[in-house]
Amino acid sequence: MEAQVKNNLKLGSLVLAGMALLVLALYGVGKNQNLFGSNFRLKARFVNVNGLMKGNNIRFSGIQVGTVSDIRILNDTSIEVIMLINQKMKPFIHNNALASIGTEGLMGNKIINIMPSPSPAPLVAENDLLVARPVASTDEMLQTLSRSNENIAFLSEDLRNTVRKISRSTTLQSLLNDSSLVPNLRATLQHIKGASVNAQAFTEDIRQLILQTKEGKGSVGRLLTDTGLYRDLARSAANIDSAGKGAAGLIAHLDEMVLQMKEDIGKGKGTANALLKDSGIVVKLNITLDNLKKGTDGFNQNMEALKHNFLFRGYFRRLEKQQDQRR
Repeated sequence: MEAQVKNNLKLGSLVLAGMALLVLALYGVGKNQNLFGSNFRLKARFVNVNGLMKGNNIRFSGIQVGTVSDIRILNDTSIEVIMLINQKMKPFIHNNALASIGTEGLMGNKIINIMPSPSPAPLVAENDLLVARPVASTDEMLQTLSRSNENIAFLSEDLRNTVRKISRSTTLQSLLNDSSLVPNLRATLQHIKGASVNAQAFTEDIRQLILQTKEGKGSVGRLLTDTGLYRDLARSAANIDSAGKGAAGLIAHLDEMVLQMKEDIGKGKGTANALLKDSGIVVKLNITLDNLKKGTDGFNQNMEALKHNFLFRGYFRRLEKQQDQRR
């Protein structure tokens, strides 16, 4: 009998200990889920919750502040998430904070991250709706990574083919084995450097020319800034235009004279006809020119004789001295 009582006491003690452990465990879970404390509710709406479930954690700036209370489907493009937040965090969360869905670690449970906004705003109130920030899901990132891997594979294949072609190119090998390539490249670089220096000097000369032109220096500057020179050029242009008009009139007059001469020659009239057709006049002109030549020669001889005559010798010497002084 005493043994049975002892067994019952041991069984009762074991049951009480188990119930105490169960209560402690429930209290710990409830405390973690904010079941035993003062809370307030916030809401956020997402297009895709990416596997978020009730009871998942909520963090504010990386600090555990609450849990997901409920998830409701409003329509085919909006899912409302109700968050249970610790009352102690209410003075720190503003109604312009951003809510986004993240992951605990690399492949852990889904969580909601609440990030404060830098712009000022009032504090949140019960059942306020936070702005949801869309975040790429793991599937989308994996798809993007898969496409990137495919592109890298294509690039690697193209690069491998290119390297293979380069390694098989005899022209490139001969170019690389050419010992004169480096000296030629150096000489080319020296020539390019010299050309660059010359171009720089030429540019500086042009800049100086432009500055001198702006300041009215040099021939071009004086030509552009001297108003008197402009007036002289305008006057010269007017004179040239006037001379051109006079030359045009003279040409017209000469055309009339030529036409008249042609008409007189055709009719056998006028001086031009007599000169061209009368052979006697030509002979007389030749005789006259010959007489003029003879008379000129005789006059020259007489003048030379006068120079040697003692009466006129002093006069001619004075004339020569005056000519020498003028020179």
